[in-house]
Amino acid sequence: MTRAYLNRRTAPHITTLVIATATGALALNIFLPSLPAMARHFQTDYGVAQLVISLYLAATAALQLLIGPASDRFGRRPVMLLSLAVFIVATIAAMFAPTIEILLVCRVLQAFAVAGMVLSRAIVRDTVSPELTASRIGYITMGMAVVPMIGPAIGGFLDEMYGWQSAFGLTLAFGILSFVVVYLDLGETNRNRTSSFGAQFRTYPQLFRSRLFWGYALTAAFTSGSFFAFLGGAPYVSSEILKMSPSSYGLYFAILAIGYMVGNFVTGRYAVRVGINRMMLAGNFVTMFGVLLSAALFAAGFVHPLSLFGPAVLIGVGNGITLPSANSGLVSVKPELAGSASGLGGALQIGGGAAMSVLAGLLLSPESGVYPLLLVMLCSASAAVLATLFVIQASRFGRRERP
Repeated sequence: MTRAYLNRRTAPHITTLVIATATGALALNIFLPSLPAMARHFQTDYGVAQLVISLYLAATAALQLLIGPASDRFGRRPVMLLSLAVFIVATIAAMFAPTIEILLVCRVLQAFAVAGMVLSRAIVRDTVSPELTASRIGYITMGMAVVPMIGPAIGGFLDEMYGWQSAFGLTLAFGILSFVVVYLDLGETNRNRTSSFGAQFRTYPQLFRSRLFWGYALTAAFTSGSFFAFLGGAPYVSSEILKMSPSSYGLYFAILAIGYMVGNFVTGRYAVRVGINRMMLAGNFVTMFGVLLSAALFAAGFVHPLSLFGPAVLIGVGNGITLPSANSGLVSVKPELAGSASGLGGALQIGGGAAMSVLAGLLLSPESGVYPLLLVMLCSASAAVLATLFVIQASRFGRRERP
């Protein structure tokens, strides 16, 4: 498909998909430095305030089960625009939330921004060959990684200067920008719509029976689990154990995002040449090494922000190498079900991440130190290695459903 910017008659420009994907990432990451301040504002425990992240992730997982099939039935464009509209309204409401309960409801509705991530993967699969899908997804996520790289830093400064609510104003502006760009540039790319919405749900058993789909989906879920555990636990470790300010946390968090961008670049450059299975395995080992390095630094007595955030660059690199290949694999198992596969795989991925995020938050205390967080991350990364080895074994024995 040819591409011309702001022309709905051609395939969408890659920057359009980057902006759409980044909307959900910004809504997740910009509030990380403000979690302790939210807890103080609403006079609640950190574990309750942390639900601002965990519930957002859980809703993101659930919505992907609807958004993927809906786009296969009704088209990518209308589902994307409707989801972004819901996100905008929810963001406006969140700015004026009087209680933590109302804020959490708004956060659940903000999770409609996940349409950018789900449908961008499906749109790429609609418009390029399977061999180029992982590479294109890698470049999209590399560009999108700029948002989580600078989002927490900006959120931290906004929190200190204007209060945590001010971050919702920036999120609102970005959501409106995303809606306008998608409206002007994204035409319909789904040329093979299913006959009914119910029929799409009846296709899920085809994916459930696919050993390869499960291999790719679990690889993505456990790989992202180590990242989301970090998101859930790092704000507490930073403020309560390392005594960092919100703005300092935001600046240090950029290290993780830089690593993720580097990993995405490596995927975009080498995925076609190396193959997605070997890329996934390499990325998983890089993630494991990053977690082990952090644990070794703390065990050696280096209780410093760089002991947490320095090795995190390797965790970002590992995720950036693994996830584009895993997502490419799961949407290519059955190309005619790309939207459903993206939604179901994304639900497993984000749902697993939400569980890891909650677990990390629950296990941490001033007495425990950083080790429960690192243990959760290490277990998740190890499980990702096992899932990838399952995919490789299936390929060797001829059971691979070739994309």
